[in-house]
Amino acid sequence: MTTQKDIDDLPKNSANYTALTPLWFLKRAALVHPNRRSLVHGSLVFTWLQTYQRCCRLASALSRHSVGFGSTATMAATCSTSRKAIMD
Repeated sequence: MTTQKDIDDLPKNSANYTALTPLWFLKRAALVHPNRRSLVHGSLVFTWLQTYQRCCRLASALSRHSVGFGSTATMAATCSTSRKAIMD
């Protein structure tokens, strides 16, 4: 009887393994589904492309202020301010 290899036992290569990070996910979603909704908050609607572009702008702004790899950053939003934080 032949024993089948489990998929987790296969050697990792570019065809069967890519680390899924939040940034990779956003970039891929913007590429594959640019016009699909990514965020809906009342009448406010963003597409995956818009979400990716906004995240890139935020990352660029943080970088300009010397916030980079290894830095700790936080964003506090309460229910009353979350819509403003999303829109700005």
